[in-house]
Amino acid sequence: MARNPRLLAAIRLLFWTHLISAIMVPFFREWGGISLRQVLFLNGWFMLWNFLLEVPTGTVADRFSRKTSILLGLALGTGAIGVMVSAPRFEVFLLAEVIAALAYTLLSGADEALLYDSLLALGREEEAQRSFSRLESFKLAGIVVGAVAGALLATPLGLRMTVALQMLPMGASVLLALLLIEPSVHGAAQVRPGYGEIFRGGVRHFLRTPALGALALDLVTINAACWLILWLYQPLLEAAGIGIAWFGLVHVGLSLGQIAVLGQSGRLQRWLGSRARLLQLAAWLPGLAFLGLGVAGSPWSVIPLVILAASFGLARSTLFAASLHSHIPSERRATVVSTISMLRTLGIAVGNTLGGLAVAFSLHGTAFATGVVILLLALLARSREEHLSD
Repeated sequence: MARNPRLLAAIRLLFWTHLISAIMVPFFREWGGISLRQVLFLNGWFMLWNFLLEVPTGTVADRFSRKTSILLGLALGTGAIGVMVSAPRFEVFLLAEVIAALAYTLLSGADEALLYDSLLALGREEEAQRSFSRLESFKLAGIVVGAVAGALLATPLGLRMTVALQMLPMGASVLLALLLIEPSVHGAAQVRPGYGEIFRGGVRHFLRTPALGALALDLVTINAACWLILWLYQPLLEAAGIGIAWFGLVHVGLSLGQIAVLGQSGRLQRWLGSRARLLQLAAWLPGLAFLGLGVAGSPWSVIPLVILAASFGLARSTLFAASLHSHIPSERRATVVSTISMLRTLGIAVGNTLGGLAVAFSLHGTAFATGVVILLLALLARSREEHLSD
């Protein structure tokens, strides 16, 4: 069981080596033959199914096993790519996005639950936050590797073949998952309750635990506002006169920045004195960065502000992980984590919608307003020191 944390990190690295990330729009428009409007619809379709499937699939991990849920998610994710490259038709892409959403929601909560319960069984729960940060860093590293590799392979191999090759690292992650060991959290003589009972019990536990509600509200609201950086940074770069050739490097910078924040989170927490202060810093810095983006026009200011906003704003949700899990019993863990993830997805969808409406009036005004919202949310955050496990 001691190798579970390392295996989960390697699985995330392989599964998230997304070659499509650097060529997604050209793949759908040039090979798939669909319009940009249809591409954006696919993203909304994917988010919708993520929202609908999040809690039901999270309960799969609690009812059967975390390993079962992870294996199903990895296998379906690999299959989704196979469906996606099977034919250049919009209805095929719709089906692939549903399968992908099912895959990601089966993984959501299950790998974190397996990691935390493994550490708990080993008596190493004090390593939880560092292990969660490491898990997210390996995911981001996979995204970086996939983006660079996809950009390099697209010209010699073509768009369809490049995306199809993504099945190789994703398929390798399935083989690695076979080596995972499931911690015994139910006890040998205990009969596991039914699916419906676990589903209702997990949601009920979330609603009846004030500390979880406070942490989730803080995480979901600020994360939804910070998420807008992924949609605003390219138009902001264009407005600053930065060519499209540089977008890939900036995107890599966003991921490396998050890896750096997560890797140094323990040191930052010790320097600041508590996790509560670290979370405050990780909200204030993106808020101030968005304010700066609302008035900045020089490439020398826009690029560092974009990276600052993304590095702290997008990494911040991972900094909640250990504290959230400390308030959840093992038998409800995946269901409750999926409930929070569902709320996070809903928050991002609402934030993206409002941001899309606002940006039609003013790009820089939207960035500035987002900064104001983040700073207000940071002031109103209900997370307290007693809710946070260090």
